[in-house]
Amino acid sequence: MKVVIAPDSFKESLPANEVAEAIKRGFKRVIPDAECLLLPVGDGGEGTVDAIKSSLGLEEKRVQVTGPFGDEVLMSYFQKRDLALFEVANLVGLAKIPFDKRNPLEIQTKGIGQLILHLIEQGIKDIYVGVGGTASNDGGIGIASGLGYQFYDKNGIVLQANGQSLFDIRKILKEGVFRIPSDVHIKILADVTNPLCGPYGATFTFGKQKGLDPSKFQEVDATIKDFYSKVGPEILKLDGAGAGGGIAAGFCAFAGAEIVSGIQTCLDLINFDQKVTDADLVIVGEGRLDTQSLAGKAPIGVAKRTPNGVPVIAICGSLSEDLPPLPFENIVAAFSILEKSEPLADSLKKAAVYLENTAASIARIMSLR
Repeated sequence: MKVVIAPDSFKESLPANEVAEAIKRGFKRVIPDAECLLLPVGDGGEGTVDAIKSSLGLEEKRVQVTGPFGDEVLMSYFQKRDLALFEVANLVGLAKIPFDKRNPLEIQTKGIGQLILHLIEQGIKDIYVGVGGTASNDGGIGIASGLGYQFYDKNGIVLQANGQSLFDIRKILKEGVFRIPSDVHIKILADVTNPLCGPYGATFTFGKQKGLDPSKFQEVDATIKDFYSKVGPEILKLDGAGAGGGIAAGFCAFAGAEIVSGIQTCLDLINFDQKVTDADLVIVGEGRLDTQSLAGKAPIGVAKRTPNGVPVIAICGSLSEDLPPLPFENIVAAFSILEKSEPLADSLKKAAVYLENTAASIARIMSLR
């Protein structure tokens, strides 16, 4: 029996590779001779690069860039020949920012633009960027700053490239801006399709979880919209531009990037279609399976790419009540790993054990055939 195990991470609990390992242990406990192929995946959210780096044999490297508070920090990226991947969350992810400093209008993303320049200088031609899980809401001007754009207020004073400065920008200096070569391709791995502005845009949808006061949503959203109506009005109509607090918008406007499906691109990169052709079972999973998952999240993306006739089972932290009846989107069965009623913090700590036990139970059912 060949089992392809292709889960996403369980947020705040386990990275995707550890989820896959736990499921494998459970299966092997019951069916020792099962062939378990581990293909951890990501859909563009935080953890995507970690999930696929081993599949591609990428080498980790680091470069010094401007950090979220203006200090100099080392940022990781992963490279193989002329291909590189990195996650914006490695610099400005929520997990990197202490609770008392979570002001998304003050967080700087200039270092991301600086990293792009470094990669191009190293001869990289294909750059893949995961933009999920950020603590910033700067509309993408940090990217512009890292590429050499300068922003001035009404008094001619240079502004820091953060969300707060959007209120005061009166002039943009483009002298010395680095132009992205035509043979360099930057692809934004997005797990959402939210536009940059409006009720479903970056600020209204993700601002609260980043620490932005809801009373400021309208003002911030209007300011970002005003900025892009001047520098790139086409960005306001672009699906996915709101990803990463508008970082995706900045990449598209100032670096000529393209927004692509995170999970589909991930599956292409790890050669999923070839590896799943002779599978007897595919197991997917994420921390919580709900209706948002149906809009292009990892489990659904994997299930849709699985050949007809190969059953797909979901193992998740929890299952939402708003899910459609099974089967749906090629998933024939879905299981929650929770074994008892307990505080969430305890469940997160025991996730690996619960995953292993659930996988073992599924294997026992299959061994009865």
